[in-house]
Amino acid sequence: MLVSAKEMLEKAVEGHYAVGQFNINNLEWTKSILLTAEELKSPVILGVSEGAGKYMTGFKTVAAMVKAMIEELNITVPVALHLDHGTYEGCYKCIEAGFSSIMFDGSHYPIEENVAKTKELVAVCAEKGLSLEAEVGSIGGEEDGVVGMGECADPQECKMIADLGVTMLAAGIGNIHGKYPANWQGLSFETLDAIQKLTGKMPLVLHGGTGIPEDMIKKAIDLGVAKINVNTECQLSFADATRKYIEAGKDLEGKGFDPRKLLKPGADAIMQTVKEKMELFGSVGKA
Repeated sequence: MLVSAKEMLEKAVEGHYAVGQFNINNLEWTKSILLTAEELKSPVILGVSEGAGKYMTGFKTVAAMVKAMIEELNITVPVALHLDHGTYEGCYKCIEAGFSSIMFDGSHYPIEENVAKTKELVAVCAEKGLSLEAEVGSIGGEEDGVVGMGECADPQECKMIADLGVTMLAAGIGNIHGKYPANWQGLSFETLDAIQKLTGKMPLVLHGGTGIPEDMIKKAIDLGVAKINVNTECQLSFADATRKYIEAGKDLEGKGFDPRKLLKPGADAIMQTVKEKMELFGSVGKA
């Protein structure tokens, strides 16, 4: 049973912890994340970028797989299926496909257009009981071809979007997608603090959770961040474990080439990464 992210994030704000959004790319990814969430009794958000949705043959396939998997694995913790960095068109496709949460990334539009489109989606999501994430100030790095420099959001613009009735707000505070460069300046807690003062109890979202030092993550949670997105870190641990398996020649032993065996070390590595993140974010036992 998929749920909107609204209640889990409101509880996270109250309890001073964050819920992880872990992006999924295939069956192994989804299974590893769901099993870990169930084991740790943590709420979880499964993120799907438009590129990953396309790779998995479409949003309907993704929604059907996730819903069936929750049932087959007897998952009892709250699970939200969330569109990550959705285009305006992508949002409507996911609403139709049965997602329980969507993100409309209107950060590249002029603020007036971002406001108008977000307002329209707020009404649609409210009617259908979905949660909606909006973005102000672009997140750095590259995600599905959109490259942002990691600008800091304007707190007043954040308030304008928050006041429309969105569930959660992604605000650029110097964070980026992918690996952080050596000369990264760190998160702007000044910006985050200013945004939080204007938006009150609105759950704030930190994109690009991979590679942000633990003390910064904890400080961000203290300042109202209730959702943290992790993608690259799971990909890196999956790739590393898969490489070691092949370099050790395990795929040549017996039926080691069977995809179920070949992909297992990577899937286990994802579980370990997700576990570490849930412990760091403080969501363990909060389901």
